[in-house]
Amino acid sequence: MNPKIEKLIKLFAKLPRVGSRGGQRIALALLQDKTGRGAALASAIIDATENIAPCPCCGVLTDSNAECCEFCRDLSRQNGQLCIVRDLSDVWVLEKSSVFQGRYHIIGGLLSGASGILPQDLNIAQIPERIAKEKITEIIFALPNTVEGKTTQHYVMSVIGDVNGVGFSELASGVPLGGDLDYLDDGTLTLAFGGRKTL
Repeated sequence: MNPKIEKLIKLFAKLPRVGSRGGQRIALALLQDKTGRGAALASAIIDATENIAPCPCCGVLTDSNAECCEFCRDLSRQNGQLCIVRDLSDVWVLEKSSVFQGRYHIIGGLLSGASGILPQDLNIAQIPERIAKEKITEIIFALPNTVEGKTTQHYVMSVIGDVNGVGFSELASGVPLGGDLDYLDDGTLTLAFGGRKTL
């Protein structure tokens, strides 16, 4: 196999949920396409990597020259609710379902001794400052219902401490043990948000 094609397949294969066979299909489809889709994709990837960066407030990806993202700029979302999520895909899932109208805070992963992910590897230290600055009254945890998710949740609560006027809640019914937000439908998410329980 041509080394350039092999390199392309290996790069696609490293993407989440793609694998070697998926990488091969994507690479061949782009290389055999006559419409210029491959060049357009390459240009879009370069443009995004050069001009997109995490929001300095919440971690949502936005224009690198923007002071903050669309969610942080939206004054209608300044309702005292801050939803703690693992990554950007969780934000997209929640936005698609329209169950949450507050602000987000992406922590960028979950604590895991097995994977060597420690508190300093996550975007947690900034949360107390956001609570004070944005007058947050409710922290909603929308983390995976796993051991790592619960461990991370308890750690975040310990970092925040007993701040007067701030309540904690987590998603309730509809999120199975070991479940990820990625796999939940809109109805299940609506149930989970509506039935969230105080911690």
